[in-house]
Amino acid sequence: MSRAKRKLEHIGYALKTGQYRLSGFEDIMFVHQSLPGIALSEINLTTKIGELSLSSPIFVNAMTGGGGKETEIVNRDFAIAARENGVAMAVGSQMAALKEREQRASYEIVRRVNPDGIIIANLGSEASVAQAREAVDMIRADAIQIHLNVIQELTMPEGDRCFRGALERIKAIAGSLNIPVIVKETGFGMALETVDALASAGVSIIDIGGYGGTNFARIENERRNRVLSIFNEWGITAAASIVEAKNASPRVSVLASGGIQNAGDIAKSIALGASGTGLAGYLLKIYKQDGVDGLIAEISNLQNDLKFIMTALGKRTIQELQEARLVIKGDTYHWLLQRGIDASVYSR
Repeated sequence: MSRAKRKLEHIGYALKTGQYRLSGFEDIMFVHQSLPGIALSEINLTTKIGELSLSSPIFVNAMTGGGGKETEIVNRDFAIAARENGVAMAVGSQMAALKEREQRASYEIVRRVNPDGIIIANLGSEASVAQAREAVDMIRADAIQIHLNVIQELTMPEGDRCFRGALERIKAIAGSLNIPVIVKETGFGMALETVDALASAGVSIIDIGGYGGTNFARIENERRNRVLSIFNEWGITAAASIVEAKNASPRVSVLASGGIQNAGDIAKSIALGASGTGLAGYLLKIYKQDGVDGLIAEISNLQNDLKFIMTALGKRTIQELQEARLVIKGDTYHWLLQRGIDASVYSR
């Protein structure tokens, strides 16, 4: 099967398998503040993610590209929505364009449509420094994601089976590029041990890509003759991954993703320690249902709803929201307890 056809299959199966709302955010509850003492007009959504300064903590996470004209149209429309709402956007893996030059247009369209926006390049951990530079130059990227997708590759019928040297390649990229390097999981979460290793390799931004959103094991199992069912339930929830990442290395900026679907999830992610939150599968569903105008409206609604939540909590800035008091219960509490993390610090 061609790489382009596989990219289109992934979009179809992502919409088919959907999201199961298993990200752990139902275990997170804010401590209500009856006297917040601020006004909605005071809320400021600007945030710092590593060296990046963003006008909003919400960004469009990596989805697609490399599937010909169809993925070019998708990326064009998402770039329009990102531009209209002033949010950052990551493209899907650019390896397709490095191997097949005719696929470059499906990525280059993003910068052409949004010339002044924050655009994030994307490659897998098999990439070399030279390939990372080419991917960045292709879209004049402000940062690059290096994605980790071991479970997807193992489940993918034609996927990789060797993962040696990934940390060394990531270290080389982080030490060679003059833009931020973000290491991102693709839906199975990150443990504190992984984050600690990445921080030691010079990575300053981690996208935990937690379990609970688009499930690439389920997507690839749709394409297999013999299903690897164990991987369908594999991973660390988004909520638990954020806490693990922050406990691994306080100096690392954490991005939350993995089944985030509303402003409540976004606010909880930030209160757990994230500096930004990426949405992909949820926005793709909105786009397919309501088109680019509906997508623009939904991102705007998410930002406005987040402002209402921050007002209720008495938190004027994203930095203040990171200090909001919350209680962790249920499976997330028990997970953190067994991992040696004191969840009660969030409530005091």
